[in-house]
Amino acid sequence: MKNIVYFDLETQKSADEVGGWGNISRMQMSIGVTYSTARGDYHIYGEPQVNDLITELQRADLVVGFNIVRFDYEVLHGYTPLDLSQIPTLDMMVDLQQKLQHRLSLDSIATATFGLEKTAEGLQAIRWFKEGKLLEIAEYCCFDVKLTRLVHEYGAHQKQLHYNNRFGRKLTVPVDWSLD
Repeated sequence: MKNIVYFDLETQKSADEVGGWGNISRMQMSIGVTYSTARGDYHIYGEPQVNDLITELQRADLVVGFNIVRFDYEVLHGYTPLDLSQIPTLDMMVDLQQKLQHRLSLDSIATATFGLEKTAEGLQAIRWFKEGKLLEIAEYCCFDVKLTRLVHEYGAHQKQLHYNNRFGRKLTVPVDWSLD
C-alpha cells in the first residue's frame, strides 16, 4: 500500500512581517501536521522537529495538500537546501485551479462537499503563536489535515468534488486522483 502523507503547516509570521509574499521562506513554521496512511495516525511537529517533518515528506510515496507547493514547501525551504518540489506531490489547489482557471479555498470545498467548515484561518494561527497557544495551532492544523484527507479521498472515490462559488452556488468539478 502506498504511504500517502497529508500535510499542512502554520507559520510564526505573516507576509507583511517578512516583506511580502516573495519572502515566504522567512515566515518560519510554528506547527506542521501530517497524517500518514502507512502509520494510520497524525504527527505534530514543532519548529525544533522541522527536519523530522522534512524527512517524513521525503519518504512519502505521495504528499497531498492544499496550496503546499507555493506556500508550505516555500516555508520549509527556509530550513533546508533541498528542493522539496521534487517530492511526489498532489497539490489539490493547483490541480483544481488548472481545471477551473481560478483558485478555490479548502473551506469552499469542505463546506459544499461535507457541510464542514475550517475552525480558524492562518492569521488567527499567527496570533495564537504570539500568545504561546501552540495547542490551539496544533488542533487547527490537525483539522485542516483531516479536511484535506477527506477531500482527497472523496475526490479519489467519487471522481468529483463539490464547491461553493463566490455567489454561494454549489458546483461540481471532475477530478482524477487515484489512491493506487
